[in-house]
Amino acid sequence: MTALAALGLLVIRLVVGLTFAAHGTQKLFGWFGGHGLEGTGGFFESIGIKPGRTMALLAGISEVAGGVLFAAGFLTPLAALLIIGTMIVAIVKVHGANGYWVTQNGTEYNVMLIVVALGVALIGAGSYSLDALLFT
Repeated sequence: MTALAALGLLVIRLVVGLTFAAHGTQKLFGWFGGHGLEGTGGFFESIGIKPGRTMALLAGISEVAGGVLFAAGFLTPLAALLIIGTMIVAIVKVHGANGYWVTQNGTEYNVMLIVVALGVALIGAGSYSLDALLFT
């Protein structure tokens, strides 16, 4: 892998991973304009995800863990699985009925995250990752 390709993967991992982790902190702590466990749990209950608060906790932990692991390029297939799984649930329970475009609360953002996570998991995290440092 060239240094430029590895740098590209690092930038992708950092932006996607840290953004995804930040979404988790919205659910867990109400940071970045989020609703915290109570608000997210109430929303989850309203769409049939029960028990809402517990599921919000699990979703938030999955998002923070998946995002941080993805950004670090550590256990990248697991990180991708956490991202993809969370986004599939979001599509099925929230966004799928709204079409594709995010301007209509559709699946656009979710699909992009799934594709990026899957692509990185398939090609590897790159030379500038903990996976490369620890497992090669």
